[in-house]
Amino acid sequence: MPHVIVDACTKDFACVDSCPTSSHGRRPENRRSTQLYINPEECLDCGACVTACPSDAIFPADGLPEDKKDFAEKNSAFFKK
Repeated sequence: MPHVIVDACTKDFACVDSCPTSSHGRRPENRRSTQLYINPEECLDCGACVTACPSDAIFPADGLPEDKKDFAEKNSAFFKK
């Protein structure tokens, strides 16, 4: 199950630097976005980004808080552009 970044993201890029697969998408859109995103097709579910995130904005997709469940689709949709 991939991980998902929610709106608590502060865009410090610590998660991007910790990702062994670069599934966070080092794309120009990430610099202009209000938050960072994880590509669910590339995420290995290793959890490295979770421990690196200082704002506690990353959750396993199946462990999202109820009020943040829509972020699973937002993360996926970002990479379908």
